[in-house]
Amino acid sequence: MNGFLNLNKPTGRTSSDVVVFVRKRLPRGTAVGHGGTLDPEASGVLPVCVGSATRLFDYIIDKQKVYVARIRLGVETDTQDATGQVVAERPVNAGEDGIREVLPRFTGRILQVPPMYSALKRDGKRLYQLARKGQSVTLEPRPCQVDAIEYLGDEGGDVHKLRIRCGKGVYIRTLCHDIGQALGCGAHMQTLERVAAGIFDIESALTLEQVDALAAEGRLAEALLPLDAPLAHLPEVRVGERSRHAVLNGNPLRAAWLDRPAPEAEAVRVYLNDEFAGIGAPQPNGDVKFRAMLYRPGDDE
Repeated sequence: MNGFLNLNKPTGRTSSDVVVFVRKRLPRGTAVGHGGTLDPEASGVLPVCVGSATRLFDYIIDKQKVYVARIRLGVETDTQDATGQVVAERPVNAGEDGIREVLPRFTGRILQVPPMYSALKRDGKRLYQLARKGQSVTLEPRPCQVDAIEYLGDEGGDVHKLRIRCGKGVYIRTLCHDIGQALGCGAHMQTLERVAAGIFDIESALTLEQVDALAAEGRLAEALLPLDAPLAHLPEVRVGERSRHAVLNGNPLRAAWLDRPAPEAEAVRVYLNDEFAGIGAPQPNGDVKFRAMLYRPGDDE
């Protein structure tokens, strides 16, 4: 079984919990991993890599993500979300108009100071481990890309809903915290749902209950998306039957065998006839060298 499962992670479970859940419902020895961590208290889209798909992790994690977050104004916490201890409360004089006014400051290429309660490492230790011991370190701002922030509505009680489109490395809770600072009243992230990650979207995501039911019926393989489904952003090259032996052995593919000149790209999708064979890297001489050879005759039978 090789491919991707698009899962809707519930709150209260870690991404690793979900991987274990799926692994227990697959044939023994099947490799399983996730394609981008969600915090335990966040919910939503979690791509799960099954079998050979685990070798494609590096090629899917940088795709755009979309989140829906609730921001609570007037209350700051040490974790910047609703799980933390309240560290400050201030009166709120801002509403929809004030939020809309400051949102442009947080779109485009911005700088963020990572939160102490994060999995980043300092001197070999996770920051959240240091934070739980009451320790604090000075963190440098990091650049990240926020493509758009859409105001979705006032939910009452100084809670507002936002939709954020962003790239890799954006901390949504830090974004909420920083918006609160810009408004002068402080804020924290109350809830977070990831509604899209690349091609994976919430509308087609399976609940764990649905996964369980499919597994019980022996139909879980039917839910797997093809190995190349989340890789459409990579250019492709194709070779014909004469190259089968080279593909099976993971040998470099000669420029003369390709259906077109290899594009200038760090990675390309490689197809043997019409079957996805893996990921390759174009070479200066026009050849393509496999980074991940995934083709196995009979895999899809």
